[in-house]
Amino acid sequence: QVQFVESGGGLVQPGGSLRLSCAASGTSFSIYRMGWYRQAPGKQRELVAIITTGGRTNYTDSVKGRFTISRDNAKNTVYLQMNSLKSEDTAVYYCNALRGLEPLYDYWGQGTQVTVSS
Repeated sequence: QVQFVESGGGLVQPGGSLRLSCAASGTSFSIYRMGWYRQAPGKQRELVAIITTGGRTNYTDSVKGRFTISRDNAKNTVYLQMNSLKSEDTAVYYCNALRGLEPLYDYWGQGTQVTVSS
């Protein structure tokens, strides 16, 4: 059974940084593209960063140049380094494996809350 455990969120001031982690189990992690999603209050969940099995990355425009996604296949973990955080980055962040640009699994972890506020 697949499981994603996200961690690393918290309260940070605008301009600050956080590093999120997502540990995956119950799936062949290394063969899948992985993505970080976020969901702000009252909004739909959106895909913000993708990393392929080969390590290529892509980002939604609003986080380009500020966020960096990476993965460690030996640890079945995907990371999201977030710099220059803005109030609009406030959301619950989740990870999932990807099929194309869609989440592979219907299951979602508990997410990790990121709050950017002064």
